[in-house]
Amino acid sequence: MVEEAFKYAAEPEDATTAESAWQAIQTCREVYNHALTQEYKPVPDYDKPSYTAMQNKLPEWKREWPVWSNVYSKCLQMAVRRIKHSETILSKLKERGFDVGELKWKGPRDYRSITYNQSGFDVDSNTGRTDHATVELSKIGTFHLNFHRPLPDDADIKEVILKKQKMGDWTVSIMIEYDADYPEKPTVADIDAEDTVGIDLGITKFIHDSDGRAFRPVDEEEERECIDKRHHSVSRKEHESNNWNKARQRLARAYERLSNKRRAYRETLANAYTQRYDAVFLEDLNVGSMMQQNGNSRNIASMSWYETLQTFQRFGEKNGCYIVLVPPEGTTKRCVKCGVESEKPLWVREHSCPSCGFETDRDQNAALEVQRLGLLELGVVEDSSGLGQELAESTPAETGTAAGSRSISSRDVVPASAVVDTGSPTLKERTSLAVSE
Repeated sequence: MVEEAFKYAAEPEDATTAESAWQAIQTCREVYNHALTQEYKPVPDYDKPSYTAMQNKLPEWKREWPVWSNVYSKCLQMAVRRIKHSETILSKLKERGFDVGELKWKGPRDYRSITYNQSGFDVDSNTGRTDHATVELSKIGTFHLNFHRPLPDDADIKEVILKKQKMGDWTVSIMIEYDADYPEKPTVADIDAEDTVGIDLGITKFIHDSDGRAFRPVDEEEERECIDKRHHSVSRKEHESNNWNKARQRLARAYERLSNKRRAYRETLANAYTQRYDAVFLEDLNVGSMMQQNGNSRNIASMSWYETLQTFQRFGEKNGCYIVLVPPEGTTKRCVKCGVESEKPLWVREHSCPSCGFETDRDQNAALEVQRLGLLELGVVEDSSGLGQELAESTPAETGTAAGSRSISSRDVVPASAVVDTGSPTLKERTSLAVSE
């Protein structure tokens, strides 16, 4: 069984429904803040109350504040559960090297969603209108959905999440569980090294793989200019005025467009790679530590490396492809052919081994080393002797374009704009010349 979220743009049936929805969200925020500040945070770390213990106090709280009874009981329970869920997320971020702090009291703009779990909702996709569905939410009302993506026939709806986005739009996310017809992964014994690929993630080149393809990062110049202009627009408005709120929503929409552009690019590449190969190997990067120790944190953040790894893992499951994360230590310094490590400043973009004389692009060597480590980790090969030399001699640098195969300069890298949706020829067509930068 697979759990998946289907997100849809939503419109409230009328102004009363929209007002009821926002009021219900704010009531859940009050419950969250009360549980966090009065029940959870005051006690020592070794004796924190469980979700169940706090949930069992909800009847008592509703008697003390009767207005809380206007919200469906399951939604209040999920508001309390959010504390434990947030603690879990913070723990994972801390493990990845982030300085996470602690859970804080939430203001009205920080708490924007309400969750219906198991009951209290009714999704109707048989409305007689194309790409249309409705969802009835208990004690709130009806929302109309832009049902552009139908749910699987055997889907079991587990949750419905209603959210008011920062730009003022409503969305509904339907969490489902269903038996997905994903292709089975091949057995490790049947995998050929030629059907695998190592990927080096970078900044000047977003992806450089062991087959020699390189892809530039998304061009964000236009979106960044728009964001800067809208930041200035917000700063010139009177705080909390109507014009300030309109400018704030326009700024949020600009950030959303940039986020969507990055996500679409990641998903296109991940889908194409996991369809093309039986196994994809990537570095298990500790992005949190890199951002805190490196002065290039903005560029690192814009690469969304952690989200990229998650995207590859998600599409690996869908397309029957192994996704293996290998330790990143030494992949840039170590020669894939002989294993000798040599220091290379960031400005040195070529790998020239002082021991064996192997020369190639710096990122190409790193991608080949990632592939070598991945083959060993997955168990495709058991003996590493000679493996690096075989990879170095059998994988010349090459690239492709969205329009198909063509000769290009050895200094070219495929731009993000050339990467199209599913089945992009950039991953299927090869050229005869090397790629480097």
